[in-house]
Amino acid sequence: MAKQQGPDPTSNSPWFSGTEDFTGYMAVALRLIDRERRRLHVLDLPAGLGQFTDALRARGHTVTPADLNLVRPDYIRADMNGRLPFDDGAFDGAVCLEGIEHLVDPLNLLRELIRVVRPGGLVILSTPNIHNYFSRLQFLFTGTWYQFNPATLRDLPADAQEDRFHISPIAYPWLRHRADLLGADVEAVEGDRWKRKALLPVYALVWALGRPWARRLFFSKKASPWRSRNESMHAHINSRALLLSRTMIAVLRKR
Repeated sequence: MAKQQGPDPTSNSPWFSGTEDFTGYMAVALRLIDRERRRLHVLDLPAGLGQFTDALRARGHTVTPADLNLVRPDYIRADMNGRLPFDDGAFDGAVCLEGIEHLVDPLNLLRELIRVVRPGGLVILSTPNIHNYFSRLQFLFTGTWYQFNPATLRDLPADAQEDRFHISPIAYPWLRHRADLLGADVEAVEGDRWKRKALLPVYALVWALGRPWARRLFFSKKASPWRSRNESMHAHINSRALLLSRTMIAVLRKR
């Protein structure tokens, strides 16, 4: 079953998105965990139907799956809107795949994921990539980001414990700045499958027009005191992963 595209706006029944597939972003996250070259204790949140948890365990990692829905008996109930039920530094890594964009307060979740990981540990986040060229074109013409359609969202009460779907677009600069404030560095960004390959000629034109603008933005005289940081940001924002991929997969390292 493919990932559900959104709730039925005419329904009042509780709804939660999910997928039964082992997706491309899961495969990338698994590869990123494997790069650590040792067995880790990993928090998988939201664990969904457990595909990623199973893949990690098959590789010898210890996994704590957590979710608002207790699909399996070994799941820990955790609400991503609040404080997570884990001690500071409890995990070597935390993985949150396609979860943060569903929250009213994504900053709280980012803070909690960094809190529960030990110093030197990883936080891996995946979220719909609003930086890819298709999403930029959609925003230019409609004022909305790709995969963030406000017209189909239900009006839910503030205390509703169900999936609000894609309500919080996560921009790379936002993630980079907030992670730094919370004691973590964005070490890398990766992507999964390219979005709308048929538009590559259009993307090439946009890239050619935008490249000088981007360089002037990041490397102006006013920005010179932060050149090292800006080189990293420029490289990430203009990477193939962010320009072309459907999903942004960010690797954070806790200091």
